[in-house]
Parts: sequence; structure tokens; C-alpha cells
Amino acid sequence: MPALTRDVAPQYWALRTPFVIARGAKTEARVVSVCLSDGAAFGWGECVPYARYGETVEGTVRAIESADPITTRAALQSMMPPGAARNALDCALWDLEAKQSGRSAAALAGIGPLHPVETCYTLSLAAADAMAAAARDVPQLKLLKLKLGGMGDPERMRAVRHARPDARLVADANESWTADQLPSFLAAAAEAGIELIEQPLPAGEDEALAAVPHPVPVCADESAHTSADIGALRPRYDAVNIKLDKAGGLTEALMMASAARTAGLRIMVGCMVATSLAMAPAFLLAQQADWVDLDGPLLLAKDRPHGLVIEAGIIQPPERALWG
Repeated sequence: MPALTRDVAPQYWALRTPFVIARGAKTEARVVSVCLSDGAAFGWGECVPYARYGETVEGTVRAIESADPITTRAALQSMMPPGAARNALDCALWDLEAKQSGRSAAALAGIGPLHPVETCYTLSLAAADAMAAAARDVPQLKLLKLKLGGMGDPERMRAVRHARPDARLVADANESWTADQLPSFLAAAAEAGIELIEQPLPAGEDEALAAVPHPVPVCADESAHTSADIGALRPRYDAVNIKLDKAGGLTEALMMASAARTAGLRIMVGCMVATSLAMAPAFLLAQQADWVDLDGPLLLAKDRPHGLVIEAGIIQPPERALWG
């Protein structure tokens, strides 16, 4: 196959409200979009460079523009390391192949007809009463994800549960807990009916997770990027959050999901704050996930044309005009 042409562009999408986690706040989604073409068909991908992993928009654009001539997904896996840049290119290749073949990306991946899934809706980190108020403001959404931040987290979890006794709750600590806090905070999570806690301890400092009971399942996020990381997660973790930007694309993310199932880990499919173009490839993974967190478009002031249809937290399969 001849080398493909590529068009790379940084884009900035305003958020409806500031998005706050333990590491900081943002008011816009900073993404990089990629279009690959063989001269007749076009394939699209989107990624989110993440400062936590040393990525920038400018560096990601340079990495995509300077990559060797791209021909196949298989070649891409060895050509570039996991991360945002490879994710955008990998997803664009999936989209291009679907359009070239006349088949859906789901069919190419060996996944049956796509069905709607329920996504988490993220509540930004704030004081307990403010998070409770935010939970009450979205009564139509029944699966909420709490961003936590360390001190005060038991109060945050209790407050949101009191505000929304009807909702399913998961929580993401974003590496903000300490080993000393772990037993009492996990107990508070269980008392509040939290279904899952993401990454309570910093990656690389999570050995304590193996030494304490897990009254609530604990999910690896920053501690697991690719399928090579899965084998080391037990007994520290019960689940893994698979994100395409970490894995470096849908190709590796599918391998990661297979490895997780083999290891007996449950699966969350997650996202960065981005448009529907970034969510659509992850929707394929979501078909077999235990928890789905693809609410990025709900956080935007405006989404792309042909964006995902999300009503009451239920995501419909993406239109072919968007991706796949």
C-alpha cells in the first residue's frame, strides 16, 4: 500500500463548566485531530495529549507529522510508542479501512452489532455540598462518577449518596489518597454504596493495595497503560480502566481488554475530555465493559457535527459520518 497523506490540526473546544480533578482544572478540551487519505477515502482520529504523561499539543502534532510513512495499523504499533499521537493515527487507520472496505470498524474488529451503552457522568471535584448539588442537578442521569481529591473524600461520597440515593456511583481519586487513608476511605466508599474506586494511590506507590481488603473494587488507571501492564495488576487491583490515549489506539486497547479478561480483571472504558470523534472508537470496547465512562461530549459547550447521541446517559452507536 502506498504511503498515506496526513492532515494534523490542534483544536480547542470550550467546556460548559470548568472541569476540576485533583491535579487541576480546565475550561477547554485541547485535542489533536488527524485525517489520513489514500486519495479516495478519508479516515479520522482524535487524541488528547496529557501533561501527566509528559505530552503537549505541540509535541503531539510534531510526533504525528514526523512519523515515518504510514501504511498499516500493524506497522504503526512498532513505529510509535503508546500515547496520544499513536492513538490518533491508529483510530484514523481504522476509520480509513472501514471506508475502503465498505465494512464497519466494529465488523473489522470482530465485534457484533453495536448496542447502546450507559455512560458515567462526571462530577468535578469540589466541596461536599457543591458536589451534592451538582448531583441533584442531573436527576435524569443515573450513573455518576465523582472526582475525588484526598482530604474530605469520605464527606464527598456521603454527601453525593445522600443527594442521589437512586444513582449508581463510581469514584476516581486520581492518585490523591495516601496508604494511611486507604482503609478508612475504602470503608467510607463501601458505606456510600460506591461501585468502584479508580486509582486511589499514586502509580508506582500502590503496593499497599495488596495488603488491605477491598470492600469496593479498585480500578487501575495511571498504573496501567498497555496490555504489557496487565499481568502485574493482581492482587493490587480488581479492574482496569482502558483509555485509547494511554494504550496508543484501538488496536492496543482491544489487546488490553483481552488480557484483562484473561487475568480476571473487570473493565472500565474511559476517556479524556474530548469530542465524539475520540469517543466513537472507544464505543467498540464499551460493548463488553463493566463500566463505561465516555461522557466527554456531555462536558463540551458544543460537539462536532454528527456527534454521539446521548440521552439520559445512554449513548447510541456512532453514525458512520462521524467514525467507523
